[in-house]
Amino acid sequence: MTNILVVFDFDSTITEMDSDNWVLDEFGATDMFNRLLPTMLWNPLMDRMMKELHSQGKTIDDIVEVLKRIPMHPRIVHAIKAVHALGCDLKIVSDANIFSIETILKHHGVRNCFSEIAANPSYVNEEGRLRIFPFHDFLTSSHGCKLICSPNMCKGSVFESIKRRSISTEENKKNDLPRRWKQ
Repeated sequence: MTNILVVFDFDSTITEMDSDNWVLDEFGATDMFNRLLPTMLWNPLMDRMMKELHSQGKTIDDIVEVLKRIPMHPRIVHAIKAVHALGCDLKIVSDANIFSIETILKHHGVRNCFSEIAANPSYVNEEGRLRIFPFHDFLTSSHGCKLICSPNMCKGSVFESIKRRSISTEENKKNDLPRRWKQ
């Protein structure tokens, strides 16, 4: 292990566009989404859109097939595999949802390259519908960030958590990683 941590965003970084918008565009649901957007926060809106797609007969397999077609830079998969092969610890911190991220990464054969994915929780329920939730439960309390960030995910607090865990782990190995985290 090289003791190098590489943290990726997902949408418009690993993929060339927002994965939520890609799914909605591919299913022709953008107009409804745009009508609801001024009245709802992102995660409840995406959960609502998945309910709508499900009611229109779109299956989870249909969503998977759409996600597999999302545009990606032709060299990103090679780059991920190369950095992983060097022994770097790869993580994703993203405002996308876990289901979409894992589906796309598995399709391209790079899911195993990432040790952690911090993203909005999602799962397929007993009805076969994709459910999407916020990373931070902004309905019960604020995530406490003083910076301007999404109410559903404060990437700063996620990075701080990764930083604390990395320093704690590496300090136990008695190496110099904690010095690299100094600002």
